[in-house]
Amino acid sequence: MKTAYVFPGQGAQYVGMAKEIYDRKEEVRQLFEQANEILGFRITDIMFSGTEEELKQTKVTQPSIFLHSTALALYGVEDFHPDMVAGHSLGEFSALVANRCLSFEEGLRLVAQRATAMQKACEMQESTMAVVLGLPDEKVTEICMEITEKVLPANFNCPGQVAISGSRQGIEEAAVRMKEAGAKRVLPLKVSGAFHSRFMEPARAELAEAVDRATLQVPICPIYQNYTARPTTDTGEIRKNLKAQLTAPVLWTQSVQAMVADGADHFVELGPGSVLQGLISKIAPDVKSSSIFK
Repeated sequence: MKTAYVFPGQGAQYVGMAKEIYDRKEEVRQLFEQANEILGFRITDIMFSGTEEELKQTKVTQPSIFLHSTALALYGVEDFHPDMVAGHSLGEFSALVANRCLSFEEGLRLVAQRATAMQKACEMQESTMAVVLGLPDEKVTEICMEITEKVLPANFNCPGQVAISGSRQGIEEAAVRMKEAGAKRVLPLKVSGAFHSRFMEPARAELAEAVDRATLQVPICPIYQNYTARPTTDTGEIRKNLKAQLTAPVLWTQSVQAMVADGADHFVELGPGSVLQGLISKIAPDVKSSSIFK
């Protein structure tokens, strides 16, 4: 029996997130005050009592989710001994703190730099995303390849749910093609840019320098990274995959399938919401899944 701990990405945030564990645990209060100091602004004020608009800013959203998830991993689970970990997009950084590859401070600095770099990349060139429901992964990929505008699969979330990234014109054309091919729905996403695509190349280059400077320790358990969907404890490979992640698709379906194949029979989501728990139930309906967010 093996337990896999998984960590959510951008979009899981909500006003009031992490307030309960902050109030309950002195260690978490100290951790969050340290985060306020590192970031240079009181992110906790926005997390606990800000507006949804304030929380939606990329520079706030990503560190907020990271803080919530890592607080739960470090202080919210009794006898925390993961057999394997994975994170969806941003969640990969939380997973690397949870398996002791990154220190909390190092992870937070990388997440803050990642958020800033992604926001700048979004402002350089207009782009967007949509989620395609009800088509096989292969068909979504095939249609994207046929479109001359830059449109690419970005997140393989679960069977029948693939997010695509591209220019606005490209996404509009892809939506028509996907529906003609039998997609149940194609829903535009409220995001500031085309994440996990070539549109994030400026951010990838900027983040790569920060990742190269970061200190990575040999983790206590394997991480299944978005770029490969394969387990690794090799710090060189982890570093390479972190740098590739911003411009490559998130192989979430494949990661969960690989963890199940390697013996995972219980998935625990740590962080705001239970989005990943829902995806896992569709990818591997026979395994147990649960979530901890308080």
